[in-house]
Amino acid sequence: MLEAVKLTDRVYWVGAIDWELRSFHGYLTSRGSSYNAYLVLAEKVALIDTVKGGFGAELMERIASVIDPGDIDYIISNHSEMDHSGYLCETVARVKPEKVFASRSGVDALKRHYRPDFEIAAVGDGEKLSLGDCELTFVDTRMVHWPDSMFTYLTDEAVLFSQDAFGMHLASFERYADELPADMVEYETAKYYANIVIPFAPVVGKLLARLDGLGLKIDLLATDHGPIWRRPEDIANVIGKYAEWSAAKPTNKAVVVYDTMWGSTAKMARAVAGGLAAGGVHTRVMPIEGCHRSDVATELLGAAALLVGTPTLNRTLFPTVADVLTYLRGLGMQNLVGGAFGSYGWSGQGTRHAREMLESMGVEIVAEAPTTQFVPDEDALASCKAYGLQVAERVKQVIGG
Repeated sequence: MLEAVKLTDRVYWVGAIDWELRSFHGYLTSRGSSYNAYLVLAEKVALIDTVKGGFGAELMERIASVIDPGDIDYIISNHSEMDHSGYLCETVARVKPEKVFASRSGVDALKRHYRPDFEIAAVGDGEKLSLGDCELTFVDTRMVHWPDSMFTYLTDEAVLFSQDAFGMHLASFERYADELPADMVEYETAKYYANIVIPFAPVVGKLLARLDGLGLKIDLLATDHGPIWRRPEDIANVIGKYAEWSAAKPTNKAVVVYDTMWGSTAKMARAVAGGLAAGGVHTRVMPIEGCHRSDVATELLGAAALLVGTPTLNRTLFPTVADVLTYLRGLGMQNLVGGAFGSYGWSGQGTRHAREMLESMGVEIVAEAPTTQFVPDEDALASCKAYGLQVAERVKQVIGG
């Protein structure tokens, strides 16, 4: 029997664990995920979020380990994306709550998703909901990361239900971040931000400033994915990381990403990376054959430079390189310098097309990156190293070193 996990005197985790998930919006979720839902026991019982479709039995079994599901009075949808609302209609049909609540945009989104036959009440920023012997407060967090997104705050126990913010894709029986290896938690938190939240970095920065102004005491940071933050130092650290990442301030780091057909572009990539390293820049080399696009995005957090190596295939850039650049362009990475290099056979449009994609991303192109026909000789590799040194010099200028 699946059981709820008691988090505080009033709050229980009643979500579901997805051990099999390996792809989420094109993002490699190699450690699976969880869909966190929370039960607040009060005079009026509230369920905060549901779970992805197909996981409803887990939700209901965990709720039933604490109370009769029919005793739930209110359901609150913090975020209408289907990994959190996919079982909402079925939950309402079974529980028959007095009311369902969502943000104003959430009401519209849920109606467009499900065409529900029940009413959904809209709540606004700062609006409060009495549960009889305790109170919930709603905080509008639109575009972190959907227009409907909101936080719910349980004042009496200082629990912030933060929907997708501060979470990670990580399946585990451990419910708290401090019960898991710190390096794994740190990486998955960064990966989640880089692949889900980063397009909304300016909004995140403003939200953090507003939360600070609200002066909310947070003893438990309950996210919609992955483990929950409970130690004060961990809560402060993850909020601090979001502030750092949202500022998008470049550091002394470069990422070299490439693919190769016959090894020529790989040789060039190693030479470019050698020049960057010789110039004193911390350099991460990422061959696409062994690195997923979402891992490239994660490495770009805090990077100052992105260098792209591509062969030319059928008069354009290599398909795997186009895939990575298309993905990165959608994420809206900021404050990068870089360029595109590569080998070609009888036509060399690949590097030009890659450079154009970098320019469309807002990357500052550093001079003309080297290209070579077929196999690079010693002079060509020397040019690649010199280019790496040139980019390293620009990185130093950008970061003020």
